[in-house]
Formats: sequence, structure tokens, C-alpha cells
Amino acid sequence: MKLSLYIAKRYLFAKKSRNAINVISAISVGGVTVGTMALIIILSVFNGLEMLVSSIFNTLDPDLRITAAEGKTFVPDSSKLKMLANVNGIACYSLTLEENALLKYSDRQFIATIKGVDDVYSSVTNIDSAMWEGVFSLRSESGRPWAVPGVGIAQYLGIRVNFITPLEIWVPRRSSGVSLDPVEAFNRRFIFSSGIFQIEQSYDSKYVFLPISFARELIDNEDGVSTIEIKFSGNADAGSVQKNVKKIFSTGFVVQNRFEQQEIFYKVMKSERLAIFVILTLILIIASFNIIGSLTMLIIEKERDVEILRSLGADNNLIRKIFIFEGWLISIIGAAAGVLLGFIICWLQQEFGFVKLNSESLIMNSYPVVMKLKDFIIVPGTVLLIGYWAAWYPVRFLTKKYLNKNDKQD
Repeated sequence: MKLSLYIAKRYLFAKKSRNAINVISAISVGGVTVGTMALIIILSVFNGLEMLVSSIFNTLDPDLRITAAEGKTFVPDSSKLKMLANVNGIACYSLTLEENALLKYSDRQFIATIKGVDDVYSSVTNIDSAMWEGVFSLRSESGRPWAVPGVGIAQYLGIRVNFITPLEIWVPRRSSGVSLDPVEAFNRRFIFSSGIFQIEQSYDSKYVFLPISFARELIDNEDGVSTIEIKFSGNADAGSVQKNVKKIFSTGFVVQNRFEQQEIFYKVMKSERLAIFVILTLILIIASFNIIGSLTMLIIEKERDVEILRSLGADNNLIRKIFIFEGWLISIIGAAAGVLLGFIICWLQQEFGFVKLNSESLIMNSYPVVMKLKDFIIVPGTVLLIGYWAAWYPVRFLTKKYLNKNDKQD
């Protein structure tokens, strides 16, 4: 092993009689380096984007969400709620009620979703950390209800905190008779804003948070809720808690964890990540053909050296190992250089954010990058596996010709 590796290193770094072999070897190392670096960078960017979008979802998505299997709302059973509160691993839960509504402010109108929430809601989610202006407060000290719209809604309507003009909310009545006045077909309420939140454009232009009692008056639904949202305690076993909750809300309900609430997104991210990895791996395989060319020319050039080694007692296995190690060394050098360059570029992006995002609605202005140890293991492992195949193939078939010829001469 040591002898074959030593000779392989000498062959790799020694000057060849044909300069083209050195050039092809350098191109081989460069191709493997670029491919490895690209894999490290792209996988790290995918990790960062997944972390960014997950943090956006986690601002409003609870640890567990209970919804009706059919219909928009349901009336929660008080006995089930008591059992839910006693489940080990649940810190608290919140009742919410959603409905589409027409918002009017001055001469502007906007269609949005009003979400009535109780006083525990800010403890179940991280909405407090997403305030763009004001605070997340649903009631004043005197008990007056307050609204918290998204920044997209607020900017379109021209709403700010402490404005003297209230926001109008119109919701169709659930049981309205025939009337000549279309206004009679709607419930209308006025409310002031205590704060404005900013998470992401799809949320900022969709939701207005209200006290659940205020929302129930608007919607004409005194007892119904749209969801029961649950927060785990610090040491909770997520899988065990979800199973226990499903036992309580068994038939007619859907109990989803954070992954299941955004299942399509996470599946798409995994599929895209796998597709990018496969595509870049195929590019690496194509780049490895340079290794095949380099080894082919080297084997032809070193035919005399092979004869000398055989006359000194080297067997066929040792000679094959020499050329296999040389091909593998090309992959090892390229993989090491690619990993190092990938790490440096990812670190620079993390620290200085050279590559910017063309979006003003996100909480970051540059591409997020998260480096994970598993990527720095899987990528070099894949590169070395491809490199071994690229070295084994020409050595296995090209050396056979020369070794068999020498055997016949002996």
C-alpha cells in the first residue's frame, strides 16, 4: 500500500514528457474542485433558505393545530378542552376564529382575513417578535378592543398606530333576510389599531388580529372556533404529545404538527435539494472523464516504467494500485480544495452578505447560508466515490492490455 501510494504521488507531481498530461491532470483537479465547491455552496444556501422560511412559518404556526375535518368551524367540547390542558407536554393552547372580511379606511378598501384570538395566543406563537410598529395588544386597559393588522394591509389602507380614524370591518351576516338596503346584509364594526406586524408578504397582506369576542360578534358565531392552537412545554416529546391529542380529538378532527401544517413546502424543498444534488453529481461525473483521459495517457507514457517494475518483482495488483491511487489522488486534492473554497465562500456570505436578495418583504436582505456537518461529509464522500470509479475504469481495462502482453513475453 505504502509503495504504490508513494509511486502514485511521484507520478502525479513529477513532470511528464508530454505536457498535455500535466494540463489534463490540472483540468481534472479544477473540475472536481469547482463541482465540490458548487455542491457545498448550493446545499448550504438551501439550508439557509429552509431555515429562513421555517422561521417565518414558525412565527405564526403553532406546535400543534387542531381543525375540523369538515367545515370551517366547530364548537369545542369543554370536557375535551379540560383533558387537553392536562396532557403532559402541553404548556398552553389558544382558540382562534377566522373569516374573510372587507376592510375600509377613509376611501380605500381591502379584502383580508380577520383572525379572532384569545389572550393566550401571543404565548402560543411568536407574534410578539414580529411587530413592525406598536405592540401586540388586543385590548386597552379600559377593555376597548384593538386590532393588529399586517404591514401590507396597513400600508395599502394608510393605517398607523394612534390614528384618530378607526378601521371599518364588514362581514356578511350568516342569516340575513331579503332587504332593499345592501348594508343590512353586513355586520359592521369599528376598531383602532394597537400595532402593526411584519412577517412575510403573504401574511402581511392577509391577516388582521382581533379579540375573539369581537370577531364572534362580527361573524355571528358565538361558540365556534376555527382552530385550537397548542404550544409544547420545553421538555415535551412532540410525537407522544401529538398521539395523546389525537386520542382526545379522534373522529372529525385533524391534528397537525408544524411539518404537516406546511407539508407541501417541506416536500418541495426536499425534492429541489435532491434534484440539485443529483444534477451537480452528474456534472461531477462528466468532469471525472478528465481523470479517465489523464490516466489513459499516463498509462501509455509509463509503459516502460511498468516493465521495469515487473522485472523488479512487482505483480499486476501493485501496478494497478499505483494508477488507481493516482486517479484517486486527483479526486482527493480536488475534493479538499473544493470543500475549503466552499467553506470560505459560505463563511464570507454569512459574515458580509455579498449576494443580496431582491425582496423588500423578507426579514433578511442577503441570501442566508447555513453550513451543516452532514453536507461536509456527504459531498466529499460522493466525490471520492466518483473519483474511485473514474480511476478504476481505465486502469482495469487499459492496464490489462499491457500486463497481458508482458505476461505473454515472459
